[in-house]
Amino acid sequence: MTIAQNGALRVAYAPFDHIARKAKLVIVGITPGRVQATNALSAAQSALESGSSISEALAEAKLIGSFSGPLRANLVAMLDAIGVAEHLGVQTTAEIFHPGSQDVHFTSALRYPVLVNGKNYNGAPDMLKTPLLRRMVETHLAEEARMLPDALWLPLGPRPEAALGHLARQGLLDRKKILRGLPHPSGANAERIAVFLGRKPPELASRQTNPAKLLSAFKMLMAQMASLKGASA
Repeated sequence: MTIAQNGALRVAYAPFDHIARKAKLVIVGITPGRVQATNALSAAQSALESGSSISEALAEAKLIGSFSGPLRANLVAMLDAIGVAEHLGVQTTAEIFHPGSQDVHFTSALRYPVLVNGKNYNGAPDMLKTPLLRRMVETHLAEEARMLPDALWLPLGPRPEAALGHLARQGLLDRKKILRGLPHPSGANAERIAVFLGRKPPELASRQTNPAKLLSAFKMLMAQMASLKGASA
């Protein structure tokens, strides 16, 4: 179902409305893709047919977007390395990813699937320079920022990071709670993750990996988590 359209841009509805209001960590992607949307719709329909309430069905649909397998293992390793587990008072951040967890909230800079000429949106056109997309950031993502002011916010990539920075400039998010610079946990990023975690010497990394930037990000994130710990002490 189309909920908005402007030229080549189309925004489709998918049941990604659920917000985990007790979340301690918010993971922000760019926008749900076609497959993710289809799976979420199927999960919501199945939940409703089995007698679940609308709110329960929406929560079930949102879990379809949860990280699993190697993606989750990479994410946990990096979060633990910079001190997020200690900040949350757990041994490892793996503990907050249990089934049905309310400790993690998964969302996107653009909550509903955005398609460009029928294909998944990949960051072009710039969401903050495109009125339809900027309105989604300032409406849906802003709603989540207001509801989860104390959580840590983890943008996965430069586009979600830019969206969170936009909300921070509007006073809706605390910049100190935005974890910038973490490599995307995708398996395609294996070398960057290895350098970030110190598993691969930077001098052995390929030039495309940009090890200096990764090591700088690691130090900044470590300092950021230490600062948050000091502020809460």
